[in-house]
Amino acid sequence: MKRFLALLTLVALPAFAAEDPELYGRYEYIRLPEIGQTLKAKMDTGALTASLSAKDIERFKRDGDDWVRFRLATKDADDTVYEHRLARISKIKTRSEEAGDDEDDEREKADPTKRPVIEMEMCLGDTKRTVEVNLTDRSSFNYPLLIGAKALREFRAAIYPGRKFTAGKPQC
Repeated sequence: MKRFLALLTLVALPAFAAEDPELYGRYEYIRLPEIGQTLKAKMDTGALTASLSAKDIERFKRDGDDWVRFRLATKDADDTVYEHRLARISKIKTRSEEAGDDEDDEREKADPTKRPVIEMEMCLGDTKRTVEVNLTDRSSFNYPLLIGAKALREFRAAIYPGRKFTAGKPQC
């Protein structure tokens, strides 16, 4: 039985080799076809979900479904209002929850931040995927789009922190 499993492992090995991840830099250009924008994004393995810089975020109902409308909160954004069906609400952990601290600081005891999450198409290099994106105001950050671990898995991405913009401008 052990020999059979070892042989099966060797036969399956080339299939795994074909699944090698694509190597990207710490920062990449991402095209968001649904909103007609290409943004600079930070590839962040420490974040779980992707985040898009948005403002004037408002939840509403349409035909019994939950939706959200927002404007981009980017340097070159106009006043276009975008509307998307709400996929879910995410709870963003605070640093104290992550570390398990028991300090008495009231700020650390606050409930996790809740953010609306939508599904959006993203184009990275020549690969297009639909990923979950939470909406939050990132206008104080250098990059209006953060690509978290879930989206990185969708793109089969490995990140090389010493590189930037390795995929070039999106081609999809």
